[in-house]
Amino acid sequence: MTTLENRPHTALLVVDVQNGVVEGAHARDAVVDNVGSLVERARREQVPVVWVQHSDEQLARGSDEWRIVPELTPGDAEPLVEKNYGDSFEDTTLETVLSGLGVGRLVVVGAQTDACIRSTLHGAVVRGYDATLVSDAHTTEDQSEWGAPPPDQVIAHTNLYWTEQTAPGRTAGTAETKDVDFAARS
Repeated sequence: MTTLENRPHTALLVVDVQNGVVEGAHARDAVVDNVGSLVERARREQVPVVWVQHSDEQLARGSDEWRIVPELTPGDAEPLVEKNYGDSFEDTTLETVLSGLGVGRLVVVGAQTDACIRSTLHGAVVRGYDATLVSDAHTTEDQSEWGAPPPDQVIAHTNLYWTEQTAPGRTAGTAETKDVDFAARS
């Protein structure tokens, strides 16, 4: 139902599952396992997997912290988009990559829930994409010492509000890893 013309395909968007981003994240291993199982399923079903990798002062390009976690390996033919802002579309090649693949629907996984995941989800819907958040395949670190709720509550709240997100001609929502249907069109 995307508002983008001639974009019938779905892609799995893997956002910032990097050593320095998820090393202290809530339920890190379970989330990485869920992301890995979705990557494998997408590949089997010939669904594009698009990787996003953040860099900034704390995540220096080429450093160990910047690298994708060792449990996940982008395929040679899978696009890797480098970014410097929370929204994976902002000042990157993501739109060009997705357009070239005919993608109008995104299934989003990764980190961090309260930063790059939220920014990317909203950026996708604003740009005309349908966007599904995989409710058990995103995570964040504990920011409670700065006044944020504990990470499990941040994740639960994000899942709650994204379940009801809508926009004219676009759909959003959540699904658990086991329930993701790459073929489904909203």
